[in-house]
Amino acid sequence: MILEVDGVEFSYKSIKALRKVKFSVKSSEIVSILGPNGGGKSTLLKCIAKILIPKRGAVCIDKKNILDLKTDEIAKIIGFVPQSSTGNYLTVFDAILLGRKPHIGWDVTDRDIQIASNILKLLDLENLALRFTNELSGGELQKVTIGRALAQEPRILLLDEPTNNLDPKNQIEIMELINSITKEKDMITIVVMHDLNLALMFSDKFILLKNGEIFAVGNHEIITKEIIHEVYDINVEIIHYKGLPIIIPQTNGIK
Repeated sequence: MILEVDGVEFSYKSIKALRKVKFSVKSSEIVSILGPNGGGKSTLLKCIAKILIPKRGAVCIDKKNILDLKTDEIAKIIGFVPQSSTGNYLTVFDAILLGRKPHIGWDVTDRDIQIASNILKLLDLENLALRFTNELSGGELQKVTIGRALAQEPRILLLDEPTNNLDPKNQIEIMELINSITKEKDMITIVVMHDLNLALMFSDKFILLKNGEIFAVGNHEIITKEIIHEVYDINVEIIHYKGLPIIIPQTNGIK
């Protein structure tokens, strides 16, 4: 499977949020979209999910334009995890089961229930299964939202800051889970990230956005201190540990 974003442009009234964005992603790849606030990262993710409609350009899955797909067809292909969610009077189990909606016919099947149960176990949410989602912490609710997207059994997973509100242990666990599912299920995963080092640990490819335009696309080799300075306007040092680059921001107090 190949996802192609071809010359996508989007504007909020007179403000151009995306300018001629073009890249492709293939199955089993995890791609991190990086860049400063206001650079167009979340807008790009929503255009891929057809939550927003590009003004120009196209988003294609195996050469088929997503604009030609119905909402329920897209929901069977693309799972989207927003930047933030709010709880309600659904239980954790029911909230995850809701992810099965695109696949449910007349009634919930044993398979639907089993899939939701498996995801509860994967995300270590079994002890919260009967808790209402409006009683959860921000981190717990984030895991439920990710679980609901996984319940869709998507071929493409889009996550807008999936580790938001999570402590370091849960950040690592969630990214390890996303990595293993992407590889095992031969999926495409695109993640908006602010934590550069977390992105470097788990991503195969990087898209750096600045002012709505692609500044650079590529693998770990494009993450240099010069590019980080150009995109984020900060000075960094990059060291390597066990073959992975680690970014260390520099301040006036650090020599």
